[in-house]
Amino acid sequence: MYLRTLHLRQFRNYVDQQVDFSAPKTILVGDNAQGKSNLLEAVELLSTLRSHRTSRDRDLIRDDAPLAQITASLEREIGTVDLSMVLRSNSRRTVALNGQSLRRQLDFLGTLNLVQFSSRDLDLVRGGPEQRRAWLDALLIQLEPVYAHVLQQYVHILRQRNALLKRRQEAFNNNPLISPVPAIGEDSGDRASTSTSSPATEMALWDAQLAVAGTRVIRRRARVVERLAPLAAHWHRAISGHQEELTLAYQPHVPIAQDDPAVVQAAFLCKLQERAIAEQHQGTTLVGPHRDEVEFTINQTSARQYGSQGQQRTLVLALKLAELKLIEEVIGEPPLLLLDDVLAELDLHRQNQLLETIQDRFQTLITTTHLGSFDAQWLKSSQIFSVKAGHLLASPLLE
Repeated sequence: MYLRTLHLRQFRNYVDQQVDFSAPKTILVGDNAQGKSNLLEAVELLSTLRSHRTSRDRDLIRDDAPLAQITASLEREIGTVDLSMVLRSNSRRTVALNGQSLRRQLDFLGTLNLVQFSSRDLDLVRGGPEQRRAWLDALLIQLEPVYAHVLQQYVHILRQRNALLKRRQEAFNNNPLISPVPAIGEDSGDRASTSTSSPATEMALWDAQLAVAGTRVIRRRARVVERLAPLAAHWHRAISGHQEELTLAYQPHVPIAQDDPAVVQAAFLCKLQERAIAEQHQGTTLVGPHRDEVEFTINQTSARQYGSQGQQRTLVLALKLAELKLIEEVIGEPPLLLLDDVLAELDLHRQNQLLETIQDRFQTLITTTHLGSFDAQWLKSSQIFSVKAGHLLASPLLE
């Protein structure tokens, strides 16, 4: 796929900017806070419907403007696709494909595929498990857009179950004589107090729904890690000069004895029963994929705890190259690659590995504060824009 044009109106610090992409690689060069990352953020929104920088649409709209608009023309093997997104300060955003408004925004996903790589991605290794889960979920949505709906369902059920747990916790705190959970094998209808029978029945219903929705999430996560792991290991060996072996391990909070929905659901329900008393006391759900982990090890040693900064950078670079390959395999077309001021984070060897892999195979948008990280041949084959205060100026070569 190839992004031909991008048009920004009242988006971030852009008033009205049209960009025509005419080379496989586009370099945006300029000082910080001039709008380089804003342009990449607009492309990210067209791909994922999300910004990694804010969850509020009004933050994306310039000054006091009532709305912002992002439009683009994308070439795919199936033909040209026109994408449009309108962001509003005081109402819901709208999206359109080929001029047709979409009732469900989730139907917009899967049109523009991309891989992003920036300095913040080092938190994939250093950060908490929630960051690794978010990374895994974002990749899954690229590969299987329906997963966004699957995940949305799970989160909705989780919130409802947490609300019920909170109410039961408060009720128990107000009346400690009420047993918070039914004993194993006890029918809630056998209790003398009708105040707890209805919540117990309601909890059983939420348990069943959580197990079904959670199983869908767990099985998809397990499958994508299984496919990604050998690709990442391959790139990691190449970048490290065959000195290090990377292993990715999915660690679901609910163990998977076999890839069978019924088996996983049964394990899920069993673990919910085991943790019922603890959940009641804490007032929150302690079982499910919202507690999953992805473990990275280098030569059988935890990369998060013991990996050097160089090893962690190699690991993340290997992950990004693996993402490119996996998306290309599944979608059948090479995705876009967004590199947001990342070359400064990589040494010359890792830069060369990345640039050699990209070549002209993946359309790449790169932000940088200077061009010293690029060799002359690479610059000659790139389209270069100077970015200043939300304005782009094409340049054949910048000193």
